[in-house]
Amino acid sequence: MYFGKGHSACYGCPLPIAVKNVVEALDGKCFVVNPTGCLEIISSQYGKSAWGVPYIHSLFENAPSVATGIVAALEVLGREEEGHVVVFAGDGATADIGVGNLSAMLHRNDNVLYICLDNEAYMNTGNQQSSTTTPYAYTTTTPAGKILPGKVGRRKDMVAFALAHGIPYVATSSVGFPRDLRRKAKKAIEFRGAKYIHVHCPCPTGWYFDPSKTVNVAKLAYETALFPIVEFEYGRLIRVKKIKKRKPVEEYLKVQGRFRHLFKHPEGRRVIAELQKIADENAIRYGLDK
Repeated sequence: MYFGKGHSACYGCPLPIAVKNVVEALDGKCFVVNPTGCLEIISSQYGKSAWGVPYIHSLFENAPSVATGIVAALEVLGREEEGHVVVFAGDGATADIGVGNLSAMLHRNDNVLYICLDNEAYMNTGNQQSSTTTPYAYTTTTPAGKILPGKVGRRKDMVAFALAHGIPYVATSSVGFPRDLRRKAKKAIEFRGAKYIHVHCPCPTGWYFDPSKTVNVAKLAYETALFPIVEFEYGRLIRVKKIKKRKPVEEYLKVQGRFRHLFKHPEGRRVIAELQKIADENAIRYGLDK
């Protein structure tokens, strides 16, 4: 078992879903680097490791550098065939605290598969906003009040960030579509060089929804076009997961407590319209509508 039951994740946590699908798709032939965050806390407590593959916990900011070191060591020892070097990191470690080290790794085109598990906030330390938090969401550092209706500022586009480095493979996926994630993990390791997959991971405790609905919420993010599922090779868009019948963003927002304030805030209707515009822009940009 490559990722077992010995973890302490919350009910409905998306992280074990994503990790299990990736490591199983790789047949366990991987060396995992995992910076500080929810995944590290739930999977590698002293005496309670859930990992059945080689695993190392790095600092919040330096997982890309540690992964690069492992790649170099395997090359020197002539043991590259033993497994692929994979980073599993949250959005905080990816888009914020570790973004400089990630940029350096991508720029060097190191032979690492980097997977961002994006739950859109620092959930491990109490649900503070990150650069990938959806606009106008409630977090503990962006409380909704009379003046500001939640987080201000758009999500950082990590797909564009990765593409800017000219790496061989960039994709998005979601815990709502495990087969898509498995296929992309297998596809990514066919390329020598840096690979980046951004995985959407709705968090029941931080987003305030029924823990049994994690997959449903993930699918709604895709069905509204707020989280496009796309795939690039050498900077060229090669595949898009089309949406059969796009749903209004309101259907996605209303099932999450972090957006509850938008339905009674004076600026609520304007904000919902703004989020709908973002989804519409995504649909046009990637040709998501069938």
